[in-house]
Amino acid sequence: MKLFEDFSERTVNLLPKDGIVHYYGKLLTPEQADFYFCRLFEAIEWKNDEAHVFGKRIVTKRKVAWYGEKPYAYTYSNTTKYALCWTKELLALKAMVEKETHETFNSCLLNLYHSGKEGMAWHSDAEKDLKKDGAIASLSLGAERKFAFKHKQTGEKKELFLERGSLLVMKGTTQTYWLHRLPASKRIIAPRINLTFRTIEE
Repeated sequence: MKLFEDFSERTVNLLPKDGIVHYYGKLLTPEQADFYFCRLFEAIEWKNDEAHVFGKRIVTKRKVAWYGEKPYAYTYSNTTKYALCWTKELLALKAMVEKETHETFNSCLLNLYHSGKEGMAWHSDAEKDLKKDGAIASLSLGAERKFAFKHKQTGEKKELFLERGSLLVMKGTTQTYWLHRLPASKRIIAPRINLTFRTIEE
């Protein structure tokens, strides 16, 4: 089932139950989105992501980077990363996101998808390092991609397209009851950068 094609009410909860997801639409102008995409693509210390599954080390084509106010440790997929210091571009984007959402964040996990062939499988961001039921703000740059949610118990699905320069916020019990993913698509040849601003518990 597809979500609304067009709506302007940013406080509408996209999920029917057990969580809160708000889609703010385009936070950045096309010019701003292109500027930040180019700057982040060039300046961020991208590395191939790693996961350890059933004793095997898996290296993804997708690249990631982890930044924050302090060298926070963040563990997922049995791999621990330590946050790098904010760049001026990340601080500027964080300020925009915080102003729009009235939330505060102390870290950011970035993902670089080189084309639609790279995606993310069903998962939830419920690692113990993260603030329980805290907001996660997802800012999209580059190619527009489909994004989907699936309820862990009922299997009910919701999906939408994340526009260039758009902002999506997940909070409340979303990570407890819902999975989300970025499906792969061979039709998309352009790259995408996704910034997920988070709060690490100190």
